Amino acid sequence: MLDVNPVIRKAPPVWSVGALCHAIADALDARFNPVRVAGEVSGFVRAASGHCYFSLKDDSGQIRCAMFKRAAGGLDFAPRDGQRVEVSGRLGVYQPRGELQLVVESMARAGEGTLFEQFLQLKAKLEAQGLFDAAHKRPMPRQVRGIGLVTSLGAAALHDVVTALQRRAPHIPVVLAPASVQGAGAAAEVCQALQQLYAMAVAEPNPDPAGAVPIDVILLVRGGGAMEDLWAFNDETLARTVFDSPVPVVAGIGHETDFTIADFVADLRAPTPTAAAELCAPARQEALDAAAWLQDRMQTAAYRALDRRAQALDLATSHLGRPSAAVARMQLALASLGQRLGQALPPRLQVPQVALDRLQTALGVAARRGLQAQAHRLQALELRLGLLDPHLVLARGFAWLTDEQGRALTHAAQLHVDQRVEATLADGRVALRVESLLSN
Repeated sequence: MLDVNPVIRKAPPVWSVGALCHAIADALDARFNPVRVAGEVSGFVRAASGHCYFSLKDDSGQIRCAMFKRAAGGLDFAPRDGQRVEVSGRLGVYQPRGELQLVVESMARAGEGTLFEQFLQLKAKLEAQGLFDAAHKRPMPRQVRGIGLVTSLGAAALHDVVTALQRRAPHIPVVLAPASVQGAGAAAEVCQALQQLYAMAVAEPNPDPAGAVPIDVILLVRGGGAMEDLWAFNDETLARTVFDSPVPVVAGIGHETDFTIADFVADLRAPTPTAAAELCAPARQEALDAAAWLQDRMQTAAYRALDRRAQALDLATSHLGRPSAAVARMQLALASLGQRLGQALPPRLQVPQVALDRLQTALGVAARRGLQAQAHRLQALELRLGLLDPHLVLARGFAWLTDEQGRALTHAAQLHVDQRVEATLADGRVALRVESLLSN
């Protein structure tokens, strides 16, 4: 007999998103943690808080990692993109975004990484061939007539460079040769763009204002990124193309801490694209100030030359004209000079007069202070001398004893019975005779 009753299946429970993320995190913790992972660092960023964020990757995958400030403080090296490391930590789920995350508790070097090893090998090769030698570096031209620019049309570096050039030197024309700055074919496109600018740089100057712009310097720029994002600028063909440039090349690739092979080959390396633009374009105001200074000097020299010629003409005229007219002109000139002298001398004499007044005032103050100090000293000496007056001692009841020869008697041993002595008191002298000597 067939059972025709339908099978009733129980529906799965409905999870909230937070509860599901929490359950996944518990499952990962129970299944894997603690875990050790080896891979290559990519997109390493150290936040202002001290926390570090990056990815670990290999040929088959990658995982987001976070290393908090306390663990990052124990690092004995500075991690960088492309470096191979081994980390220990705990897998979990970052619930606000529902992303798998490895919280790193420790990190150790495990080799430099494939990309970085290739970078070091190419750098050593080109350095041995002299592509980095300072002797090949060309100085920046003093007056730039035109600037060549190689970057991507969609790059933020293009906006930064154009803004800096418009602010500092809007009169200098800029020729943009666009090229991809990231990806498999980026290096070849950059080389092609550079060759286009090289052709313009070596072309004969065109007197026509609407003709080709003479290129005196080339900017090769790109914004920051991970090592693989900047890898196009570590290409050997690109390095040799930069080396063969007929004009100075300024590289502004990535941030200040980013270095590529193109940076080493270029004539000048700037920490950022904006800094590269500022290095090749002097500030407009500086040029205007220099032009104004030169104009002032030329105008002064012209006035002096005209004045000398006018004086020579006046002298020649005086020899040809009537003496009275010459005398009148000389009187006018003398009056003018006297007026100028009268206007010039008071300001010149005013400064010494002010200084003399100050010295006179200071001398009077110093003299008064000196006299007061001497008077105080004299009063102190007079007081001390008065305190030494013997009459003050006699006024307190003491007497001054002398023998018949006027010698002072200060000890009992100097006296004997029936000896005549004289006692000087505060208001007179008294004759005395020793009747007896008393022992102490």
